[in-house]
Amino acid sequence: MDYLAMVTGLCGGLGLFLYGMHVMASGLQKTAGGNMKRLLEMLTKNKYIGILVGALVTAIIQSSSATTVMVVGFVNAGLMNLTQAVGIIMGANIGTTITSWLVSSAEFLQTDTLAPIAIFFGAAMLLFAKKAKHRDIGEIIIGFGALFIGIEMMSSGVAPLSELEGFKEIFKEFGRNPVLGILVGTFVTALIQSSSASVGILIALAHNGLVTFDSAVYIIMGQNIGTCATALLSSLGASKNAKGAAYIHLLFNVIGSVIFSIVAVIFFKINPEIGQRTINEFWISIVHTSFNVANTIIMIPFSSVLVKIAEFLCNAKKVTDDESEVLHLDDRILNTPSIAIINCGKEIVHLANLAKKNLVLSFDAVLNKDKKAIEKIFEREEKIDNLTKYITQYLVKICDTDITSEENDYITSLFHTVHDIERMGDHCENLAEFAQNLIEDNLDFSESGKNELKDMFDEAKKCVENSISAFENGDIKDAQAVIREEERIDNLEKTLRQKHIERLSKNQCSPLVGVIYLDIVTNVERISDLALNVAQAVIKNKTV
Repeated sequence: MDYLAMVTGLCGGLGLFLYGMHVMASGLQKTAGGNMKRLLEMLTKNKYIGILVGALVTAIIQSSSATTVMVVGFVNAGLMNLTQAVGIIMGANIGTTITSWLVSSAEFLQTDTLAPIAIFFGAAMLLFAKKAKHRDIGEIIIGFGALFIGIEMMSSGVAPLSELEGFKEIFKEFGRNPVLGILVGTFVTALIQSSSASVGILIALAHNGLVTFDSAVYIIMGQNIGTCATALLSSLGASKNAKGAAYIHLLFNVIGSVIFSIVAVIFFKINPEIGQRTINEFWISIVHTSFNVANTIIMIPFSSVLVKIAEFLCNAKKVTDDESEVLHLDDRILNTPSIAIINCGKEIVHLANLAKKNLVLSFDAVLNKDKKAIEKIFEREEKIDNLTKYITQYLVKICDTDITSEENDYITSLFHTVHDIERMGDHCENLAEFAQNLIEDNLDFSESGKNELKDMFDEAKKCVENSISAFENGDIKDAQAVIREEERIDNLEKTLRQKHIERLSKNQCSPLVGVIYLDIVTNVERISDLALNVAQAVIKNKTV
């Protein structure tokens, strides 16, 4: 027996199978595009809709582990709570069974002939199609073909094992010893971090008549436990709530596997001849799907109990809106770029609100010479700079994922918006420095000068608030209000400059105070210009 050919066939087939899954999932995800956003909106409804969404998302990305990792990311980013996450996790286990049905249907679909043809046409579409959607479809077709060629290579690679009685005896032992079967399924799945791939290996072995019915059941139970490894590893370093999502996934699969393993042990004790029969690909898919559907039905009424146990295990608590934290960004969400972009928008709003707080404080610092306000501005400005860097780096990461040309254009717009907001913060810092100069040199504005600045500050505050609202809600009316307000501020700046020159000519104001006054007016006007940039970007993105 050529063991080298067998190992290389199995490893090569597994690699091609995993690659085919990845390519097909990537194409499906890009084709789904904005639909992922609508799925996200459904997450906030109830656990039953959550189960449906979890199944759909997993069917698209072809991995329950990846879906659960995303859920960990969503919880970590404050996008959902554990109660909402539990439904998604249950649905993900159902959605992952799609792959086993695809693989088990290989013989029925005559994929040995169909797969190469699929790769040919898929490659032609990917290389020569002009429209991005057609190229995405080509990617799906290539992945489809590669997946089936991979499973065919695995089946061919392990075919010689059917001649070894000792190897068949190993699977009989798995059937006789449920704990051993579960451990093998857990270990293999945790090692390759894909239950779909480990089911694919099991199907390849079953295709060659090597797997008994009872051993298949116990190995599948183990595979469902092993798939939790990815989410558990992903939750390391995440918030306590995010760890809770990984624990829910583990609890759901472990409890379900224990219950059904006990049922299986009793059934096979009563019907030993059924357990020792060899199982084919079709029945593996039935067992895999039946377990996940039945487990979900049984566990739905106890979903709140799962959440409470998970919260107890990780000591979870509500996410607080601490301005020193990154609230909405998480690398796990990058698997779904459209949702990562949504969260980037939320984080930019968080950044803008920090800048607005500094804006209000800077006005108070200038008008009242408030030392505490000045200190707080400098402290918060450092946070604004750090958050700006983080958001910018995250946008770069999104650009490295599979995004559409429209999403790429929108991200370019977000880069500019982040820069504009960060510049607002810089101008607020300038205002704090001017206030500091007033305190150090014991200078004061005249009452008329203070009143003029107060009027300009009020207009600038409205301008910034409306620009944030326009960006957050995609509101054209708020964006248009910014345009009108910015024009008023421009006119006000000219008026204030003229009045100040008149005061200087009449010796009603000292030259040193006059220089600070004009610098303040200039900085406030520039803040309104930056708010206008944000508003104009909203209008442009809405009309494209």
